[in-house]
Amino acid sequence: MRTRRAALSAIASSAALALSLTACGQSSEGGSEAGSDDAKDATIGISMPTKSSERWIADGANVVKNLESKGFKTKLVFGEDEPDQQVSQIENMITQGVDALIVAAIDNKSLNNVLQQAADAKIPVISYDRLILGTKNVDYYASFDNEKVGELQGNYILEKLGLADGSKKGPFNIELFAGSNDDNNTRYFFGGAMKVLQPYIDKKQLVVKSGQTELTQVTTLRWDGATAQRRMDDILTASYKSGKVDAVLSPYDGISIGIISALKSDGYGSASKPLPVVTGQDAEVASVKSIIADEQSMTVYKDTRELAKVAANMVDAALNGKTPETNDTKTYDNGSKVVPAYLLVPVSVDKANYQKVVVDSGYIKASDLK
Repeated sequence: MRTRRAALSAIASSAALALSLTACGQSSEGGSEAGSDDAKDATIGISMPTKSSERWIADGANVVKNLESKGFKTKLVFGEDEPDQQVSQIENMITQGVDALIVAAIDNKSLNNVLQQAADAKIPVISYDRLILGTKNVDYYASFDNEKVGELQGNYILEKLGLADGSKKGPFNIELFAGSNDDNNTRYFFGGAMKVLQPYIDKKQLVVKSGQTELTQVTTLRWDGATAQRRMDDILTASYKSGKVDAVLSPYDGISIGIISALKSDGYGSASKPLPVVTGQDAEVASVKSIIADEQSMTVYKDTRELAKVAANMVDAALNGKTPETNDTKTYDNGSKVVPAYLLVPVSVDKANYQKVVVDSGYIKASDLK
């Protein structure tokens, strides 16, 4: 740490020192003593994308909890989906002397310069859930098996339509949605789903009436539900003057809620015009309630409590001269290097198993679903 502290002096004199964490972040106070070599005195900077999603609020809280249980101090900030704000917050944490960074990127290509500052200050960086691209200054990656997420969504659609077991042949109408084009996970989610769905599209058992099948056509900037709702409205108006939507591939619960709102505005949700199969991800309370109400069909549950543990363990190992545990050292090439990763396993959740998976495990309180 002495080496890293010395390197900070040049950065601390920069204009970034004047930046404030108070605008849209929150911090758990306490920094490391200058010149301390004891990892117990270390402060960890945690940068999360936004407080507009309950998922990221929970992630931030869980990372803080796990780090503080190991004796670390923490500084937690939220960038409110503004890439420049996230960069400024990280710069500020570097100048304040954090000893490691855990970063869930808003824009996975906007952090190159600030992570160079971190590297110059000998600060290890853990890329959290979303892989940071185009820089060698990412040490480890903690996430889920993102391609598996898409596979679970795609397979669920096939099962519910009766295509998986051959009991029905179709054709069925499907529309495709993907996540934000600046999030590296988007291509893994979509790629996993399309690996499952594309053969049925090729055989015309699944038909995309809008014609929008390429990833560049179906992304949803910042994973925004309102943006997805507008696009679904446009698709229904342009492509469904006749026929109905049988399934919608949605990568995330917030997007799913927007899609369902558009469908209901178009008359879906009645006995004569039932809602299509709609997928999701993250097991957010609103979507689990929607699943219980027979609106959203499923979500992919990712226990972010476990992800927080992985990230905290990586930091702990890195600051104590050990090699963090990884289980994938080949898949996640960020354009500058292959980033060693630890991947957790996602789980498909619907009305049949939500109680056991997300309630009995304590991930969601039963009272929150009433």
